[in-house]
Amino acid sequence: AGAGLSYVGAYVINTYKTYDNFLQDKYALLPAVIIICVAVVMFIIGLIGCCATFRESRVGLGLFLAIILVIFIAEVSAFVLGFVYREKVKTDVQGTMRSVFEKYDGKNPESTVVDYLQEQLRCCGVKNYSDWTTTQWFNSTGNNTVPQSCCQPETNCTGRLDQPQKL
Repeated sequence: AGAGLSYVGAYVINTYKTYDNFLQDKYALLPAVIIICVAVVMFIIGLIGCCATFRESRVGLGLFLAIILVIFIAEVSAFVLGFVYREKVKTDVQGTMRSVFEKYDGKNPESTVVDYLQEQLRCCGVKNYSDWTTTQWFNSTGNNTVPQSCCQPETNCTGRLDQPQKL
């Protein structure tokens, strides 16, 4: 389990590099670091449990049980906090995304990230394609189109808003 959690933490940190323009808050990596720390602690606790079992030590098994109970309480607390603060996280991420979309010009590195995100997630805008109508890029082009990254693959899409089925 510790190795699996270590992999998940490392994967999240590696994936963060792709989306770091959207998650400008450096605390976004905190869960991944916590996951890796939990993996190390789980490994140590597993060793304590194995040693206590092999030695048939009541004190060691009691310590192992106490540690497991503390971990269970921490997991329940983390679940409750995640549930309570999920809307705040959603609002913060959407706000950051809107600011990145405002800076879109089709050329800068942030624009490349926006295009990559839209192509990979097959989405357009923060909530939908109409989010583009309030951006500086949309108003400066004057042709009522969204970026090509909003288009569905393998369609003859020009990004025009009068063809929403192709976005």
